[in-house]
Amino acid sequence: MEAKIIELLLHFGLTRQEAKIYILLLREGPLSGYEAAKRTGISRSNAYGALAALVEKGAAYILEEQAVQYQAVSIEEFCDNNLHFLTEVAKELKASMPAQKKRNENYVTIRGQRNVEDKCRNMLLQVESRVYLSVTSEILDRFKKELKILVDAGKKVVLITNTTYDLEGAILYQTPREDTQIRLITDSRYALTGEMSDEWQTTCLYSENPNLVKLLKEALTNEIKLISLGE
Repeated sequence: MEAKIIELLLHFGLTRQEAKIYILLLREGPLSGYEAAKRTGISRSNAYGALAALVEKGAAYILEEQAVQYQAVSIEEFCDNNLHFLTEVAKELKASMPAQKKRNENYVTIRGQRNVEDKCRNMLLQVESRVYLSVTSEILDRFKKELKILVDAGKKVVLITNTTYDLEGAILYQTPREDTQIRLITDSRYALTGEMSDEWQTTCLYSENPNLVKLLKEALTNEIKLISLGE
């Protein structure tokens, strides 16, 4: 369990040693640098360095007593402070960065489960009128929040999946399937297709190229026709 917590804390800018000492402070309360080093097995110099970094990153406070001790900031406060800071930084970056120059007809390969899921969510959040999504219900669940927002906003949501699915307002087509393939079209302008397997094997192709959009749209249309004929 601790290893998983450490991995999660890395996303908030802590190193492994800092995360290990942070967890120790939460578990045992205020400690000196000597005590933190002794209980974690980290060298004293590295432990003091990690504690100083925790203070700088807002994960610990210094208690000025007879001997200097360090106290962990609660995980709720630490996370909320970081999210607030990043939100403000994001606003400034968006306002300051130059516009991105791109060729809309490029074919872009996206690797990694998290990166593909992030791209899908961004595509869904930018939908203006309609979306077509073909994927298993297990993967569909990962985007249910974004899909519900679209349905509630009156956007056309067409889903092709392998089981009945609870999303009132969406148009649902059910077909047997066990694969991990995903096909997504938004506003008849943007297309994403590929495999959603584990983190390292997930690979998808994204493009605004009209040829890919048309090809994928025809494939989905044919799939819907076959499902309708079967019914």
